[in-house]
Amino acid sequence: MFGVTFEQGRQELAIDDELISNIVTENKELSEEAKRDMKVSLIILKYTQSNSVCYVKDGQAIGVGAGQQSRVHCTRLAGQKADNWFLRQSPKVLNLPFKESISRAERDNAIDVYIGDEYMDVLADGNWEKKPAVFTKEEKRAWLDQMTDVTLGSDAFFPFSDNIERAYKSGVKYIAQPGGSVRDADVIDTCNKYNIAMAFTGIRLFHH
Repeated sequence: MFGVTFEQGRQELAIDDELISNIVTENKELSEEAKRDMKVSLIILKYTQSNSVCYVKDGQAIGVGAGQQSRVHCTRLAGQKADNWFLRQSPKVLNLPFKESISRAERDNAIDVYIGDEYMDVLADGNWEKKPAVFTKEEKRAWLDQMTDVTLGSDAFFPFSDNIERAYKSGVKYIAQPGGSVRDADVIDTCNKYNIAMAFTGIRLFHH
């Protein structure tokens, strides 16, 4: 434009231990597994449409919330995906009495509905050798309470502590985020309340 050229360089940020070394919470213990999971979450966020949040456990992403207008919406969306990942591993789901004739895709779709709020839609169909019992809200919560040592990464700072409250419900114990919010102190206090270890990276990973 008018002879002026704008150029943006490539995002070449190194995702390493130094990036997650600034632990700002009272709990400063990061296991080697937690460091690995923090780096996995940040690598994923580096290439995920902003706003984005990523939950990681045992070296794998278990929930990604991306492209949302609100940070807490990202946290909720990714948290629900993480919850579903864990609910799929419950004995009640693993022992569902499917008919042998249905396909793997049909099983996956049926499980998604079964662990959700619209479970009656799938319990009424003919995919079962024997109609399974409802997976109650109380049973789901009891199972989810066993999910621990989850890591959460965020591509930008958390503006409110409600993100931490939601993350805690999905077993989050470690957090990596840029920091820099005017409410950082509130976010840190909420982490301290739940004994969560949080690192400030100082770097936003916005991808547009």
